[in-house]
Amino acid sequence: MITVLRAGPLTTVQDLGRPGWAHLGVPRSGALDEQALRLANRFVGNPDDTAGLETTLLGCTLRFAEATVVAVTGAVARVDVDGRPVERPHGHQLFEVPAGGVLDVGQAARGVRSYIAVAGGIAVEPVLGSRSTDTLSGLGPERLTDGTVLPIGVPGGAPPLVGEPSRIAGELVLGIRLGPRDDWFDTSGLFASSYDISPLSNRIGARLAGPALTRAHAGELPSEGVVLGSVQVPADGQPIIFLADHPTTGGYPVVGVVGNVTPLAQARPGTTVRFRELD
Repeated sequence: MITVLRAGPLTTVQDLGRPGWAHLGVPRSGALDEQALRLANRFVGNPDDTAGLETTLLGCTLRFAEATVVAVTGAVARVDVDGRPVERPHGHQLFEVPAGGVLDVGQAARGVRSYIAVAGGIAVEPVLGSRSTDTLSGLGPERLTDGTVLPIGVPGGAPPLVGEPSRIAGELVLGIRLGPRDDWFDTSGLFASSYDISPLSNRIGARLAGPALTRAHAGELPSEGVVLGSVQVPADGQPIIFLADHPTTGGYPVVGVVGNVTPLAQARPGTTVRFRELD
């Protein structure tokens, strides 16, 4: 078992999500930085889709009832075990927490989200095939609070693997495929301008702040389906990029779809975002 001593502002259980249920109004959810979660799981010998913990900005503190192999990936943050720093020269490392030991993942110095994987994974009950916390619909386990107790699964004994850590950039250039409602806007402004990540961003969407997109169509839409990476433009003209916990329908026009939203998982408020058009 793991006991949460300090939950931080938003720490959740995440795996690779529950895609395939949008027709029932269920978002895909899952780790925002899939690469970081996969890497952490590989370090401790878990399958890629094993559930771990996703922290936000300020990390969390955990007590382990039994000796456990742990890996921390994602954001650059100090990691202590029983008050002593864990050496992480490449931003991640496999290490052991002794029985009764306390793991502290501190404030992110770069990036936003840290991922904690333990051998055997977080063994909460799955919902629709996933153990992910969905902050929009409320499916899955509740977000962690101080005192939460989490079960750990049985380690599989697979040898640890290696991989590339997440890239944390000071400026993001995101590829976007225009449509289905790009004809509702003057899209030249989307590529001529840069935007900043808004502090109002969350697991549902990355809100952008910058020059408002100019409407070329004055009408309104009935709600229609949206997907991961959809760039929705509300009435104020400021784009919102939908992330893992996005709704499955929306009434504002979608100017395009970002091909890879993973870099947004580690983008702090104020990070500059530019768009380039994909074929």
